[in-house]
Order: sequence, then C-alpha cells, then structure tokens
Amino acid sequence: MKHVLYAGVAALALSTGMAAADGHLKFAPGEGDFTWSSFEALKAMDLAGETITVLGPWLGPDKDLVETVIAYFEAATGATVDYSGSDSFEQQIVIDAEAGSPPNIAIFPQPGLAADMAAKGFLTPLSAGTADWTRENYAAGQSWVDLGTYAGKDGSDAMYGFFYKVDVKSLVWYVPENFEDAGYDVPETMEDLKALSDQIVADGGTPWCIGLGSGGATGWPATDWVEDMMLRTQTPADYDAWVSNELPFNDPKVVAAIEEFGAFARNDAYVAGGAGAVATTDFRDSPQGLFASPPQCYMHRQASFIPSFFPEGTDVGVDADFFYFPAYAGKDLGQPVLGAGTVFGVTKDSKGAQAFMEFLKTPIAHEIWMAQTGFLTPHKGVNTAVFTDPTVAKMNDILLNADTFRFDGSDLMPGAIGAGVFWTGMVDYAGGKDATDVANSIQDTWDSIK
Repeated sequence: MKHVLYAGVAALALSTGMAAADGHLKFAPGEGDFTWSSFEALKAMDLAGETITVLGPWLGPDKDLVETVIAYFEAATGATVDYSGSDSFEQQIVIDAEAGSPPNIAIFPQPGLAADMAAKGFLTPLSAGTADWTRENYAAGQSWVDLGTYAGKDGSDAMYGFFYKVDVKSLVWYVPENFEDAGYDVPETMEDLKALSDQIVADGGTPWCIGLGSGGATGWPATDWVEDMMLRTQTPADYDAWVSNELPFNDPKVVAAIEEFGAFARNDAYVAGGAGAVATTDFRDSPQGLFASPPQCYMHRQASFIPSFFPEGTDVGVDADFFYFPAYAGKDLGQPVLGAGTVFGVTKDSKGAQAFMEFLKTPIAHEIWMAQTGFLTPHKGVNTAVFTDPTVAKMNDILLNADTFRFDGSDLMPGAIGAGVFWTGMVDYAGGKDATDVANSIQDTWDSIK
C-alpha cells in the first residue's frame, strides 16, 4: 500500500519546460549538464530488430517519464522497447509468468515479490559483474546488492534485481521561519534532536506533530518510525533478521526500538494534542500544525511524499524544508537511510533484455528522469546539476551520503504482519499498551502463519 504514496514526491519538482529536441528525445544530445558520453557509448550496441517488452507499475505521468528515458536507449541502439503499465502489476506479472508469457523485463515495486519469483525460477540472474558494479557505483552499494540478491529455484543465491528510482523516508519536515524565530538549529545527531525537543518544551512549545490515522491502514506511519529506530539502534544485520523473523519480533532489541518511538509519541509534552491524539489524528492532517500561527508543532517525521498534504501554495524549500532524521553520535552505525524503490528483473531473457539492464547502469539513464520530476538515485556517477528542483536534489544528497540503505521493513514482511498486526499493534502501543505485550502479540501471529 505504502509504495503508492511515494509518487507524491513528483509534486515537489517543477516541469523543466524544455521542448523535445526532435519530437522524440526530451533533451538534445550534447546540450546541458548531462553525461552524454554515456549515451554515445550505447551506440556500440547494435540491437536493430530487437524488441524488448517491459511491464511495470507506472501509469499516467510516471509512464510518460520512463518512456522519455527509454527513448534514449532506442535512439542509441536501434532497439524497440514496449513499456506497459498496470495498476495490478503484482497480480499480472505472476499470471504472465505462470502462463509462460512474461515480458522480457519486470519492474517490481517491492523486492519481496521479485524474491518469490526468483525462487520459482521465473527470473534470470543479472550479468556477471553486476554485483561488483553496484558495490562500486551506488552509495551504500552493498545494501543494494543485498536487496537485489535472492535464492533461485536451486536454492543458490544470485543477484536478480537492479534498483532504479528510489524513495527516501528518513526525513524530518519543519518550517525554517519558525526555527529562525525561536533560534533553533537543525540537529545533526539523534542526541541533538532529543535535546532540541526538550528545549522546545522548555520554551513553551510542542516539538512534534504525529498522526497514525489512515483509514483501513491506520498505524502504518508508526511502522516507519520503528524501522528508522531499528536502523539507528541496531546493526543492519539485526534489521534484516527482524524483517525475516530470524530475530523475533519480541526480541529486546525490537522492543527497545518500539520504545524509542514511544519516547516521542507517548510523551504528552512532545506531541500536538497530547499522546492520546496520535492514534486518532489522520497522517494527512498531522503536518498542518507546522503551519499554524503560533506553531502547534515544530517537526514532523515523514517520507518524501508528505508535501502533497501541506497547505495549498506552500513553497517547499522556503515555507517548509526538511532534514535527515539523524543517527546517534554515540552508536557506530553510520548514516542509515530508510526508503523504498523499484527493482528491475529479467523475466524473459534475451540479448535485448540484458542490454537494457546494462543501460540502467549508465548515468544518462538516470539523468534524463532526474532532470524532469520525481526521481532519486544512489548512482554516484550522475551529474546532480541536472536536477531542476533543489528540494529533490537535497533528498538525493541524503541517498548519496548514506552508509546503509534499507527497504521499508513492513513491506517485506508477510502481509498479515507488515500490513496487519504491525499496524494495529502500533496503534495499541500509541494508546498506552506495553511494548513487550504488543511485540509478543505480533510474534504470536507470525508464529501462527509459519
């Protein structure tokens, strides 16, 4: 459910207003800050006569955007790429694969489904060297290798998935004018963030707006908090073990992360409306307090899509801004980033399919979308000068400075957990239930579905 929300990051960016170079390519080769050498190098691939079919989740504006990228591959290689988008991608790709008629390439919104398909023999391993390339060229490269590595039908691990187009969740939103008026600095460590929260309370203000309401999905914003806290208090290996339940949900490490969230959400002095309002406040309404006069709160932790729910006319970067949800200075865990993204896999192997996957490694494949709207990348070889919106560029800097990237944990858990009792358990916890009791209940459910 949650990955659908991230399309809202597109609302942050401005249209470039540039006309297509020749009615086919969005930007004229050789012009601007693009890495055109990577486009020229593609011309060594002679794929005339090759047709590559691609199925993904993108419709509407995102479909148009990915097709502007595909056009450069077609122009350089002579191949034809047919992209189809589906709002029921997760079901359609399984049906097509089981029927023996999959596309050449599938674009998965979540790595869990890609892993399932690899285990059934429906994915082809990526070319030799892709894992090494990713380690060297993506920030937090090993994280991306791990997220794209799955067990095949024979049980052996291989890299089947390549991440392209990423979203960031580890963000705290604020109003710069409010900080300036009160004399507050943007915190750079978790210790500083907690000290700032205490200072705001001492000054008579309320530091946080937090809302968990989301209709039938009420509770999911708290899962993001807990995931971020797991990454800031435990190792990436512990996070991975938690997501797979090798580390039980009621392990003291997980309970401690839940209580880290509670240190913010269950503190009446910290939250607008008091702790009792957290579970009943709709997540879409919760950031409104930032813009009240006087401010009802000073900070709101939420992913890159949330400006879609800011008051109309809010100028992101001026009226509102964000900073990285910081790590603890006192823990040696680097700069972890929580997020999501789309992973490309080969579902019907061909010369053209392998060539297209190689294309995704090139700077130009990223820069064309970067220069338009709603695209973040961990690719260290891109020229970030092509970003047209400084807000999106700043989000991308967070990705490029990450030591560790981890995918939204609840989206990787079984649906009964990640989109079920984890959500409801966090509502219970926000309402006052003991963290250990909540964790025990979630683990009991996980045990029951094994």
